[in-house]
Amino acid sequence: MRDRSRASRSRVSTAAGYAAMAIGVLDIVRAVLPAFRRSRVGEIAGFLPGTFTSLAQAVSLVLGILTVMLAHGLRRRKRRAWRAVVVLLPLSVLVELLHSHRPLTAVLSTLVFVLLVINRHEFDALSDPRTRRRALWNLLVLGVLDVGIGWAVVNAHPLMIVGDPGAGDRLQHVLLGLVGMEGPVDYSLERTADLVYYSLLGLGALTAVTTLYLVLRPERPVAELDPEQEETVRELLARHGARDSLGYFALRRDKSVVFSPTGKAVIAYRVVSGVMLASGDPIGDVEAWPGAIRRFMEEAERHAWVPAVIGCSETGGEVWTREGRLSALEIGDEAVIDVAAFTLEGRTMRNVRQMVNRVERAGYTCLVRRVGDLDEAEKDRIRHAADSWRGTDTERGFSMALGRFGDPADAGCVVVTAHGPARGAPGTAKAAKTMKTATTATATGVAETTDGESGAGGESGAGHRAGTGEEIRAVLHFVPWGTDGMSLDLMRRDHAADPGLNDLLIVKALQAAPALGVSVVSLNFAMFRAALARGERLGAGPILRAWYGVLVFLSRWFQIESLYRFNAKFRPLWKPRFLVYPTARDLPRIGVSALQAEAFISLRLPEIVSRRVRALRPACLRTSRIR
Repeated sequence: MRDRSRASRSRVSTAAGYAAMAIGVLDIVRAVLPAFRRSRVGEIAGFLPGTFTSLAQAVSLVLGILTVMLAHGLRRRKRRAWRAVVVLLPLSVLVELLHSHRPLTAVLSTLVFVLLVINRHEFDALSDPRTRRRALWNLLVLGVLDVGIGWAVVNAHPLMIVGDPGAGDRLQHVLLGLVGMEGPVDYSLERTADLVYYSLLGLGALTAVTTLYLVLRPERPVAELDPEQEETVRELLARHGARDSLGYFALRRDKSVVFSPTGKAVIAYRVVSGVMLASGDPIGDVEAWPGAIRRFMEEAERHAWVPAVIGCSETGGEVWTREGRLSALEIGDEAVIDVAAFTLEGRTMRNVRQMVNRVERAGYTCLVRRVGDLDEAEKDRIRHAADSWRGTDTERGFSMALGRFGDPADAGCVVVTAHGPARGAPGTAKAAKTMKTATTATATGVAETTDGESGAGGESGAGHRAGTGEEIRAVLHFVPWGTDGMSLDLMRRDHAADPGLNDLLIVKALQAAPALGVSVVSLNFAMFRAALARGERLGAGPILRAWYGVLVFLSRWFQIESLYRFNAKFRPLWKPRFLVYPTARDLPRIGVSALQAEAFISLRLPEIVSRRVRALRPACLRTSRIR
């Protein structure tokens, strides 16, 4: 019954949204293209709600843009969009009766108004969390749209233009017209000149009014994990964290949480482009998972968000699909290593063993420590080194990344650092031959060399190790996974260092794990691992080979094949992970939202532009971010 009601609501809102979109596009086209107004389609469009043929075409143009802007909100059942349309349609009726004297159009507008009122309960979705950054995007997007439409309006009447003004004059006319000033382009017919003037003025006024509204409206920033919620999540992780290696990543402070009615389970999520995106399994008692999932789905329904989960386990996927009436798709595998079974011996580990030995002979050492054992200066050096190797301005990660390092609350995390001779240091090759390299780690975070010498963890850093001329060349960061496991969060290295450093770091981390009380380690996630493994085997069918070829091609831009092959070297156990989604048509939108959340694509403005815009904003509007 709930599914049938949801489908009915979706049909009503979708129909209303696409109808509004069609009406708006027709209004815009009729205002810009004179030939269209004289066509049979233009005559039909004159009888559609929202089209005011007897008024100035500028009004029709502005109303068309407004209608298109409202269409998306109607499709998502947004209450504010419904209110705007319900206010607009009676105005449409009034204008038609007073100016057009066309009762048929007024009747149609009235009919649409009545239908919207009857189905008002279908449009009950709340507004999305907002910041004033949307005002800047509104200004930029509508500004570009204004110039494009304005250019079409100015050039839509070539026979009426006096002389032959150049492209620069025409562009100047558009820009001046958007702010209500006359430009250098003259028209032989006064009616045409008025149409162009009022159309440009209407476009500029629409952009200015909507931007000003978005700037001045109260700010309600995206919810964040507050200290009280974080403490509750940590308590649930302490009791149930061993169930999911991704559980600790729920402590990212740019996520929101929803609890089960009993408070025994919680789901962490973030809203990205209208998608309510959760990651991993619910945290807490399995018996309380259904209650948390129902709360999650109710929250998505209230805001008309698309619910989705990335990276859940097979058990979590079964509960999600059953309780949320969703579908699941296997998207890859997580590499998990049993520390007790790991060894460098044997033919299958020869490549790893040779790589590790080669890097050690090159003069690299490793330290494995708890983050809580580092002093602040050491944390800063490691953080600075990792940031300098990032390669992008944005920190990537959402479902399998913590997004911070060295926080006092994360003292149980483990950091592995590789140290080597400073780049360009004289005598590096000679020093490498005599350098002691093999290290083991104790539970207290002190690294001991093979000859029995030991040094405190704070002796190394992202600058130089004291008295050795060494600097940090690579970093691994693990978060806790229950009481006896750890999950890889960050893996970075100096691009100028030897390529086998990551192999060395992982091997040293696995060798030091027993002293740290760790028996199981989760490494990277391999996207579409099964397809890659089966696609290269003898006897793979044409469809599987074609899919394999697509994945290899995409690996040029995304670490798909390389992560799989890197993980496979350590002979891990593969644990499948799933994507949970409502319908197949939602998959493209969910995919884009997931890429945004993981920061592989970004719709945000460059930070330097954002800073300059914030500096220009009046002081009274510079509110602090609510936490």
